[in-house]
Amino acid sequence: MEPVALTGVYKNMTGAIIALVFRCKVTGGNLRETSEESACPWATETEVAELLDEAYAVRVVDAMHDTWPPAVRQHDGVRLL
Repeated sequence: MEPVALTGVYKNMTGAIIALVFRCKVTGGNLRETSEESACPWATETEVAELLDEAYAVRVVDAMHDTWPPAVRQHDGVRLL
């Protein structure tokens, strides 16, 4: 995997955690199905919002868009602040 773009910076204000999220591209190897992969379905933006807590869904949705500058968001571990 090779990073293509930083898509967001997410600050967990209650846990004092900062997560940097990157969109990546595959640069080599062979694709194969794994148990981990089969547990993660393809999803639309709407489905992502239904599957994940808000603080995590927004990271996936932000990564789906090619915007600059990257998103900078604060959350409490579940909800955006």
